[in-house]
Amino acid sequence: MGANVKAGAGAEIFDIVDEHDRVVGQAPRAEVHARGLRHRAVHVLVFNAAGEVFLQQRSRRKDLAPGLWDSSCSGHLDAGEDYDAAARRELGEELGLRLPVPPARWFRILPCAATAQEFVWVYRLAAEGPFVLHPEEIERGAWVQPDELWRWQAREPRVFAPSFKLVWAMVLQRR
Repeated sequence: MGANVKAGAGAEIFDIVDEHDRVVGQAPRAEVHARGLRHRAVHVLVFNAAGEVFLQQRSRRKDLAPGLWDSSCSGHLDAGEDYDAAARRELGEELGLRLPVPPARWFRILPCAATAQEFVWVYRLAAEGPFVLHPEEIERGAWVQPDELWRWQAREPRVFAPSFKLVWAMVLQRR
């Protein structure tokens, strides 16, 4: 379960990082988000043999971007956790995928408003499913052809999480 550090009644503790992604402190999740402090996250994009990407619709109970479509899986790093460990943990927690090694790093995103001031490593993974979706994290999932995803985002941008819109725009730059 990674280096999940809790404070109080289950509050998550995140590493706070400087502009160079070096740890400079720790704070509870709510404080990190309320104060706009730099912290860390991962996104994993899962592609199948048909070239489709798996998207998740975030649970409506989530505190950030509830009910919006997002990367195959994503999440914050726990205090003391590294990016690769977080990617493996999130795949297990959200999709039920247990990997012996982390997926491949694809590209990095620097902190900005769209990521809520997160340094983000985006990973790419080939997998077919079926997945075991965590009901507290994910409302539902769907395989989508990349060309259809571009059109869907153009038609309905409000149904996508802000961070995913940035991730997918950066995928477009790499095609």
